[in-house]
Order: sequence, then C-alpha cells, then structure tokens
Amino acid sequence: MKKNLIQNLRSCNLCMLVWRILLVYIVLWLCRAVFWIYNADLIGTTTSEELGQLIYGSWRFDTVSMLYVNIFFIVLSLIPLRLREKEWWQKIMFWYYIAVNTLTVVVLNVADIIYFNYTQKRFTSDELFFADNDNSLKLIMKFAAENWYLILFGVALIALLWYGYGRKARPTHRIGNKWAFFGVNMFTLACAIGLSIGGIRGGFSHSTRPITLSNATDHTKSVSKAYLILSNPFCTIRTMGNEGISYKKYYEQEQLDSLYTPYHYPDTTAMAAPLKDKNIIIFILESFSAEHSAFLNPELYAGKSGYTPFLDSLMKEGLTFWSCYSNGHKSIEAMPSILGSIPSFKTPFVLMPQSLGESRQLPKILAEQGYTTSFFLGSPRSSMGFGAYANNAGINNIYAMEDYEKIHGNGDFDGWWGIWDEPMIQYTGSVLNTTQQPFMATLYTITSHHPFVYPEEYEGRFDRGQTKLHYPVQYTDHALRQFFATYGNEEWFRNSAFVFVADHVSSETFTPEANTLMGGNRIISFIYTPDGSVKGIHNGITQQIDIMPTLLGLMGYNEPYFGFGNDIFAPSDQQPTTIGFSSKAMQFYIADAEYVVLFDENSVTKVFRTDDPTETPIAEPWPDRIHELETQLKATIQQYYHHLESQIFKPLGV
Repeated sequence: MKKNLIQNLRSCNLCMLVWRILLVYIVLWLCRAVFWIYNADLIGTTTSEELGQLIYGSWRFDTVSMLYVNIFFIVLSLIPLRLREKEWWQKIMFWYYIAVNTLTVVVLNVADIIYFNYTQKRFTSDELFFADNDNSLKLIMKFAAENWYLILFGVALIALLWYGYGRKARPTHRIGNKWAFFGVNMFTLACAIGLSIGGIRGGFSHSTRPITLSNATDHTKSVSKAYLILSNPFCTIRTMGNEGISYKKYYEQEQLDSLYTPYHYPDTTAMAAPLKDKNIIIFILESFSAEHSAFLNPELYAGKSGYTPFLDSLMKEGLTFWSCYSNGHKSIEAMPSILGSIPSFKTPFVLMPQSLGESRQLPKILAEQGYTTSFFLGSPRSSMGFGAYANNAGINNIYAMEDYEKIHGNGDFDGWWGIWDEPMIQYTGSVLNTTQQPFMATLYTITSHHPFVYPEEYEGRFDRGQTKLHYPVQYTDHALRQFFATYGNEEWFRNSAFVFVADHVSSETFTPEANTLMGGNRIISFIYTPDGSVKGIHNGITQQIDIMPTLLGLMGYNEPYFGFGNDIFAPSDQQPTTIGFSSKAMQFYIADAEYVVLFDENSVTKVFRTDDPTETPIAEPWPDRIHELETQLKATIQQYYHHLESQIFKPLGV
C-alpha cells in the first residue's frame, strides 16, 4: 500500500510540481542558514521572540524569489495539454528548472554570502553593472579561491536540485475525457496564477502594494536582521528597471524652491579668492576612512603615527575638514558627489540613464574658464564607468591603464585592478609637467582595495595594522609622499591647490564608531596649498557634495551654477548638514552637528544625537530643529528627483 502511494504521488503532476517548488524553498533556507553563520558578527544574535517574525518574513521574501524565477516553469508544468507528459517535454522542463535555479537561486545567494561581508548590503541589480569590467573574471576567481568551501556548498545545492527533481518520474493523467481534463487543469492553472500574483505582491488585499526591500523591516526592527530576511533573486530583480522616476511631491514647486534650491548665485565680490587662477588637483582616495588618520583621531591613536602619516602632515598645514562625510558607499557614487555636487540616493547617480542629461559640473565649469581638464585612473578606461562619467562631466583628457602601459609596459599591473598607485601617481605628475596651465586634474587611487595587495618590494616596510586594508593604505600614503618629493619644486606644483578626499569609508574597520551611521561615513578630506594660502581646521559638518561649491567660492567664481552642496564659507541661513541614503537602514537621512534624522519617504522613523555612538532614539515630542531638518531633507529629495526627471543639472539659461 505504501509503495502504491509513493507511485501515485510520483505520477501526480500537481504533487511533483509542489515538491519541486518545495525543493527551491529548501535551497533558499539552506543559503540563509549559511549566510547567517558566515556573517554572524554583522547580523547578531536572535531572541526566541524574534524568531517567529524572522521565519515569517523570510517565507514572504523567499516566496517572491521562488516565483520570480519559477513562474514560467509553474505555468508550463500546469499547461492543460497532454503534451506535458511527453518525454521530450519533460527533458526540456528538467533542464530549464536546473538552469534557472542554479544561476538565480544558488549562484546569487552564494555570492551574497560573501558580498554582504564587504558591503553590508544584499547583492542588487546595481552590482550587475560591474560585470563589464575587464578584470571581473579574475576577481571572481579570486573570491572563489578564498571561499572554496562556499563553492562546494553551492555545488551541493545544485546536486540537491538535480537529484531531488525526480527526473525519472512521469506524470500520468487520470481523466479520460479530454474536455474534463482540460477543464480541471485549466482551473488548477488559474488558481496557481492567482496564488502566484498574490505571492509576488505580498498579499491579496486591494491596498497591498508589491513588496520591496524596505518591507523586510516590517518583520524586524534590526537592519542587520532585515538583510537576513531578504534573499536573492528578489533583491536583484526587484531593483531592476529603475529607468522611470517615481517620487513623492511633498511641496508645490514655488514652495519647494523657497525651502531649498540646488541653484547657486554667488556673490564673491566681498570675499577673498585665495585659489584664484591656481591649478586644481583632486586626489580621490580609495577607502580612506577618517579612522585611518591619527591626526583626525588623536584619542584613538594616543600619540601613535596612525596609517596616513604623510597625509596627516599635510592636514596640519592645510585646510582640514574635521567632520567630513561621504554621500555614498560605493566608488561609483563618489565622482558625481565630488566633481558635480550631485549625491546618490537609492541608485548610484551614474547608473541612471537620467544622469546623461544636461549638466555643468566642476570640470566643465573650469574648462569654460580656460582650464585644461584631465582625469587619471590606474584601472582600464571602462572600469566602473569612470571613463564614461568623466566624458559626461566635461573632462577633456582621460589617462587610464591603457595609456600608462603604452609608455611603461605592463610590469606595474597589480594583477587585479590596474596600475599600482605609486607608478600611476608618478605618471600623473609627468603628464602634468607638460600640461598647459591653468589645469584641473583628478586622480582616482585604486590600490587600497580588496584583495589588499601591494608591490612585493614593499613587504615589511609598513606596520601590519589592525585590518587587512591598513598596509595598502600606508603604501598609497607613501606613494603620495613620493609624488610630492618628485614634483615639489615644479612651478605648476607650487601654483596648485591639492584636494584630498576619500571616495567612501572602507569595509575594513576596527572601531565601534565605524559601525554607526555617522562613523560609517566619516572620511579624510582637506585642501593643501604649498604657499599656505588656505589653512586651518573647519570643525563644522561638511560632505563630499560641498567640495565643488567650496572650491568655486575659494576661486572667486561668481556665475550661477548647480549643486546640491554648499560653499561652506559663504553666508547662509542654514546650518551645515550632510545627507544620504543609508543602505543599512534603507532610508534617507540628514544630520547636523546635533541630530541625525532617518526618514522613510513618509515620515521620520528615528532621531538620535550626532555624537551618540549608541544611536539611542530620542523620544517625541522632538525639538523644532528636527522638523526643520525633516523639511530640508524632503525638499532636497524632491528637488533631486525632480531634476532627474527633467534631466537638467544646471541653472536655466546657463
């Protein structure tokens, strides 16, 4: 009797489909278990009270993931035609099931296990952009070698799908009448489609909207556990198709412009212009967190030299922005923030097709003033879209790895990303030796990045530090010292202003403060001039998007321009703030010297003091300043998406 029951189940088409769907759920849950184990330090412990909600939330998101990938398989399995019983049909169904679930369920989730450890966010469609990099395959192989046991885990999951599928089972129909067969199976298919629609939307009520990433916080107050609830392919597919702009309009346009406008109409007639006619050289430093600097953290290092001794020496003689914050978390978000005063929120600005609209960013503005504009990158020109962005921003000359190797060969290739920082920085100086002045040059360093390698000849030269990044950071700091030593006596060097700013905070941290929202965005940022024309410490809050307006102010530029930041030295009625989108909290935020305000597009969800490392929420009723910050943030968000929609990033008539 038991044998007959098993045979009946193996010949029941609907039963086999349910089992194969359940198999996908099992794979998703195994991935989640390993994800939790691998990232336990970041996710934290779970109480018994939380467990029920975590399980329910995970089931909701896994249902969407399973349906996104297998909806076509479900429909084909239930199609009310007897050809589904044919051997050739069953073979096609088997290979389809294995292929799509291997690529989108197993591969994406195993990649997520590793990826989350570095970025503390789930793998989304944004990351698919980087597949264009020439070194992508090599980097993937590097990650695979470092995490070989996870590769074996992925292979085991594929084997589970393969053998668990029940390839030898053959469905047989028990309804002889073809019309009855069609009717019953059509009804089954209709029910399956209805259930699938409800599963994808997250419910069946009229008010239910398709669930998105932020809905994970419906089941937990912990952001780290929200990432545990999420799974792929949901995160990747749900973030695709961001071409359309949909945003909340909090204010009518006239009121909006009175609350906040990205248009600047400077009056510099009464202001000093210490950088007028100077060359501008911007070093965008990969992963140079403020945490690396002993100068910016005297209590942390207590007399020790830290990991950026040369930059610290320059900060003492330059204009240092003590509390400067990045406006993004990825390298690709840094350039528009620094060179265009344009932040990134949910999606990196340069990955949005609207970023190709009319703009007038710092390189273009200075080119109009007679500056020669150049961009230097040790990676290939196409790496991360930097070259395309540089072109769109108005940079005239791009020097990338290909250009370096035409002159110096490929002996300085680091094996992963591009040219080591020291030879690339020296090459930059050699090009600037022959560049017509005045010029603006931007160099993006690359060595202080995973996989944390450095030239063999520097083995044993520096302190190992407390993270894997500290050695490469010291190497890049040394490379900058060598640049100053080589070119310090050149006329163009003495007539230059050097801007040093990190692209974002490193994933490799060692202090508790680095895991907070503010500490996790605090970066190195300062201006140094050989003639000492700008000096001091600016203690107020600054951000990457303030760099362009501040430079223009120091250069005495008095024409209208577009930017979401502010000239920190210009008179203003508003207190300095920093804004951004937290990929951890999945919310917008704004912070000033007193408060940090989190905002979910509808209302303020949390307020805490800027200097509070515990981020303890401030209970309502909140002081008036909180509501002022909320208004400023809403107006900024609306202006940002309004200009994305119109694809115009410059003052009208300019």
